Amino acid sequence: MAVERNRLKLGIVPLIDCAPIVVAKERGFFAEAGLEVEISREPSWANIRDKLAVGALDGAQMLATMPLSMSLGLGAIRAPVLAVAGLNLGGNTIALSAGLAKRMEDHGGFDGPALKRVIDADQAAGVQPMAFAMVYPFSTHHYELRYWLAAAGIDPDRHIRLTVVPPPQMVGHLSAGNISGFCVGEPWGTLAAGMELGRVVASSDDIFANRIEKVLGVTRAFADANPETVTAMIKAVVAAARWCDDNPSELAEILSQPAYVNVPLDVARRSLEAPSRPIFHAHAANFPWRSQALWFLSQMQRWNQLGSGVDTRRVAEDVYRPDLYRLAALELGLPVPLVDHKTEGSHAGPWVLDKATAPIAMGADTFLDGARFDPLAAPKADAQALKETK
Repeated sequence: MAVERNRLKLGIVPLIDCAPIVVAKERGFFAEAGLEVEISREPSWANIRDKLAVGALDGAQMLATMPLSMSLGLGAIRAPVLAVAGLNLGGNTIALSAGLAKRMEDHGGFDGPALKRVIDADQAAGVQPMAFAMVYPFSTHHYELRYWLAAAGIDPDRHIRLTVVPPPQMVGHLSAGNISGFCVGEPWGTLAAGMELGRVVASSDDIFANRIEKVLGVTRAFADANPETVTAMIKAVVAAARWCDDNPSELAEILSQPAYVNVPLDVARRSLEAPSRPIFHAHAANFPWRSQALWFLSQMQRWNQLGSGVDTRRVAEDVYRPDLYRLAALELGLPVPLVDHKTEGSHAGPWVLDKATAPIAMGADTFLDGARFDPLAAPKADAQALKETK
């Protein structure tokens, strides 16, 4: 069937994981789907949120948490938004300033416990808490950073100060000494390390391996009015994601351009070669797992951003739309999961998802602290258990 809208404006933030949207345009996948797409490079996630909500964007690269927080009205705007496909797994880094890394080395290493010993020493000396940055209050990065800190016995609300800095500004703030560390998507951690301004001490896979990181988001109103257009968008982005996994060298050349990520080519290449690199299509990366939506919601509850009385299962089902993804993926002839949930944290290495139209090779899904997240457990019980570990 013909698409309802063939001219679209999609938003991105300059990060390596904007790749599926950029490649869908640059390599003609959108055109093959009958879409003429303009890409709008936005400076922050707040810009993405605001422009999508008012209709200045038809869709966008979004943090996997943003459709949930926007639909719940957390923050400045309430707008029903759907996550119709994943763009990638992982790809974030926690980087600390060179000075802080040296102090941690003197205290035994570059991990969370070493940072705790530095913080304890500062507290004993009466030093003000250090500032750490993340990209958005309701972001995957925020929850990754808090998880990493809390696992080492560091209370993010008492032992440090958390602040919001847009991704492209992270390295500048670290260089100026405004922050002591950050959690951000690539390439900014790789750039900071390459400039010897900081040291990468953890990645997404160290905290929650192979977790969905960015999604293709559209408003519910847009999806309801333009179902064939949404299917065409998903098909183009998924085809582009497959290309991204297979062509990292050419992908680096595309992303390094000023219109997109605007970094030196070698930085883009190193970001796509690093252990922290995002996965764009393998391991069912494009499937919007409702189990992971529930985990994100549990983190919002853990850190008192969301009340315990919210029906998180209903929210996850309303916002994360594997049904729309399946429709598009099956038209591409791709295997798709037949279930919307999986137990997170139960696989320490590669495994095969058999509950699919054809077996799908999957990656490890371990948590830093060895936890398991059962999406079929009562949401309130999960939230209470998480709060007790704070």
